[in-house]
Amino acid sequence: MRRIRSFVRREGRMTAAQQAALARHGPRYCVPPNGGMLDFERLFGRRAPCLLEIGFGMGDALSAMALTHPENNYLGIEVYRPGIGGLLGRLADERIDNVRVICGDAVEVLEGRIPPRGLDGVYLFFPDPWPKKRHHKRRIVQPGFIALLASRLKPGSLLHMATDWEDYARHMIAVMARVEGFERLVGKEAAMHAAVRPPTKFERRGRQAGHEIHDLVYVLRAGAASGLTQEQ
Repeated sequence: MRRIRSFVRREGRMTAAQQAALARHGPRYCVPPNGGMLDFERLFGRRAPCLLEIGFGMGDALSAMALTHPENNYLGIEVYRPGIGGLLGRLADERIDNVRVICGDAVEVLEGRIPPRGLDGVYLFFPDPWPKKRHHKRRIVQPGFIALLASRLKPGSLLHMATDWEDYARHMIAVMARVEGFERLVGKEAAMHAAVRPPTKFERRGRQAGHEIHDLVYVLRAGAASGLTQEQ
């Protein structure tokens, strides 16, 4: 059965700077598209916590987190090539070396390239809300996807999601309630993570439209992964 994708490939127009950054810095930062499970220690040239951002857009949050936390390794997944080009240029200009990028479908990358229990955290900031009801099936946050994330996270790791669409926030909360193993952080704990999350273009756009920003932070409990629901 064909899987419903959560994105549409809109290549957009690449600037000359973005094209040049892809050509010049792609070999340094981009993960080759083919191959088996990644060895993060080999990929980054060191052993360090590895955190993944799915759908990093123009890379605002990813580059800011990597610059602020040089002790961590960061992996980004994106299908939007102009965004990848923009990020690579920024990484090179600011001499950030703890980021690697994969251009591809997040589900396929998680299934085929990310080793089980390999990640120390996952960020999903402002994914496409697919606001029309008939398109809700395209939302990336679904029980099967969250179960897949859980299989790639180490126990005790965080899943931090953010959206400026209230309906999508309710959808996320309902989906997380259907997948065993995650505990939602609330109050001061959740506020702390929301406060340090770097702002993005989509967040600023949402605020300008008068939308409330919802930060949903969950921790994967130790020993809970074996009972995860695998519904789609």
